[in-house]
Amino acid sequence: MLNGRKRIIPALTGLAIVGIVGFGPSVPAQAEPDIKDVESRVDQLFHEAEQASERFNDARIELRELKRDLCSLKADENRQGDRLEGVREQVERSVVRQYQGQGLSAVGQVLVSDDPQGFLSELSTMSAFDDLQDQMYGDYTAELKALDIRREATEDRADQVAEVKAQLAEEKSEIDEKLEEAQALLARLEEKEREKLVSRDTTRPPASVPASGRAGAAIAYAMAQVGDAYVYGAAGPSAFDCSGLTMMAWGAAGVSLPHSSSAQYSSGPRVAESDLQPGDLVFYYSPISHVGMYIGNGMIVHAANPGAGVTTAPLHSMPYVGAVRPG
Repeated sequence: MLNGRKRIIPALTGLAIVGIVGFGPSVPAQAEPDIKDVESRVDQLFHEAEQASERFNDARIELRELKRDLCSLKADENRQGDRLEGVREQVERSVVRQYQGQGLSAVGQVLVSDDPQGFLSELSTMSAFDDLQDQMYGDYTAELKALDIRREATEDRADQVAEVKAQLAEEKSEIDEKLEEAQALLARLEEKEREKLVSRDTTRPPASVPASGRAGAAIAYAMAQVGDAYVYGAAGPSAFDCSGLTMMAWGAAGVSLPHSSSAQYSSGPRVAESDLQPGDLVFYYSPISHVGMYIGNGMIVHAANPGAGVTTAPLHSMPYVGAVRPG
């Protein structure tokens, strides 16, 4: 992940990018790229990186839930093992009583078996089985099946955890790749052109936003971060991605949100555009991969991209999808 504060795109000096995908034939290393082409490609790369970042955030949420499930299943498995052992001891005592007064060689192997299935198999074939308590044998069988079910569920969850970890690595790799390409493109521009390009969608934040209560607290937090850096996967204190900013802003108002734009879309009732109020969360692209906070007068505050950082922008500066009202 990149670190830094304020709207900074590191200049990768010394890089000569030849024949970059999307720009047609190779050009000489010193040729100045067309500003419109660079603008289009940088926007595309930032968007693709953000999509990967939000998938990364979704995978992190899933991984935490899977790990909680796995811990719970392991605890269930341990409890079930204890219950199975308790029933097994009852069966063993019953077997001993049935054979009391006789030599125990016939049941010795059963009593020392460490294999639950082997214990069950040996027990079911003993000549004195008919004399055992049927209910006790049934209890042992049921507990053994329950343990097997829990073991299978635990193994499945562990496999899912491994798959999500692999997905996280893939998304992180894509984020880094897209961001590196965008930085390389920007590095080829003159400083004035680069600054103009990365700040083109920013607007001066309003002096005040009319809101109170929880929405007012959320807005106050978000507006206080204007000028902070955009870092994929970050949630403060000095750098944010889009869903990290809205999560922390509404967290300051006492409302818990997931660190994911698509998950935040389910965090409250849907709001029509005509009914938007300051503090509402607004969402962009399909599938959803960006979120901002409405601050009134057709404006939003959001963590835009690594070029602009946390800034304000018009409501329709991106493909608008819808809005929700948290809290």
